[in-house]
Amino acid sequence: MNFKLYAPLDNGSKLPDTGTTIFTVMSQLALEHKAINLGQGFPDFRMSEELIALVNTAMLQGHNQYAHMYGVPLLREKLAEKIRKLYNSDANAETQITITPGGTYAIYTALTSMLEKDDEVIVFEPAYDSYIPNIIVNGAKPVLIQLQYPAYDIPWQEVHEKITAKTRAIIINSPHNPTGAVINENDIEQLKLIIQKHKNIFIVSDEVYEHLVFDGIAHQSILRYPELSERSFVCFSFGKTYHCTGWKVGYCIASPALMHEFRKVHQFNCFSVNSFVQYALAEFLNNEDAYLSLGNFIQHKRDYFQRLMKATEFRPLASHGSYFQCYSYKDFSDENDLELAIRLTKENGVTAIPLSSFYQNKRDDKVLRFCFAKKETTLKEAAERLSKL
Repeated sequence: MNFKLYAPLDNGSKLPDTGTTIFTVMSQLALEHKAINLGQGFPDFRMSEELIALVNTAMLQGHNQYAHMYGVPLLREKLAEKIRKLYNSDANAETQITITPGGTYAIYTALTSMLEKDDEVIVFEPAYDSYIPNIIVNGAKPVLIQLQYPAYDIPWQEVHEKITAKTRAIIINSPHNPTGAVINENDIEQLKLIIQKHKNIFIVSDEVYEHLVFDGIAHQSILRYPELSERSFVCFSFGKTYHCTGWKVGYCIASPALMHEFRKVHQFNCFSVNSFVQYALAEFLNNEDAYLSLGNFIQHKRDYFQRLMKATEFRPLASHGSYFQCYSYKDFSDENDLELAIRLTKENGVTAIPLSSFYQNKRDDKVLRFCFAKKETTLKEAAERLSKL
């Protein structure tokens, strides 16, 4: 098979080892073979009609010009109110909240605002694919630590051992993409110890799935803990909360000093985010049930897909949040995960993401990631196809 995941190296590139993402590669393959795409993390069901109507209204009311660089003031005020209720955290809408074109942008801007050449950033693998390129393009070095398979727990002893005078940041992602793992109170205590001991270390907390937490577990937002939030950039996504990933709207919350640096980068990149969507979101945030009920709604899909997958030879690994669940296939195949993902797409008409693509060394535990944030008819048809493997 003549299949190349990465483009040829370019000595003049700031990211010489980075090519097309696995999500784009597998989605294109799914399109070519008319496969059900359970690879890329986007819903195939409709978003709120009320929110769509609010966007239309905002456009008709004339909110079509540049928004404030920090974000529409009303939206920032509503977000400050929301996090006060959810996390008992006071964030100043004027000095601590910035609206961004998506959560990934917020993470990039956070890292760019603080990293200098030769700084080190601790990254837990398997890792969302933007983290490492974001670090490298800023002249810094990712320090890779592998989560403990199969629960994907953080090995804190190794974290302590790998901290050096050059360590500038730790990236935390909970609920975790790709595994669905969530951090717990012990993880928070370990972070507190690190922050207390090392005054030059900051946290970038990727919380885009904050409302997609299952099994009665409380989301351990960094915003709950003043000693951590003071040293953190906390990044969120409206796209994941309201089933509109294509809107690419998110936000970042940080202390006034950190947000001041964040905005220096932000103002010369996107500058501002589309205004009419912000006005609509500000109004829609009054509907608290829309996000408070989200965990149960998506958990139902996880549980439904799990029941369907019992008819296959795949075996589920624990998922307590996000759009995703990882499934092991080690009991029925020795293929590497990329080969199996391609074969499933071509021969069975179902696309998943090989977990090795989330590791720099392509570690292969015989695991595929499936997105269950789909219509029940989609999940049913996908499981039926996989049962014929």
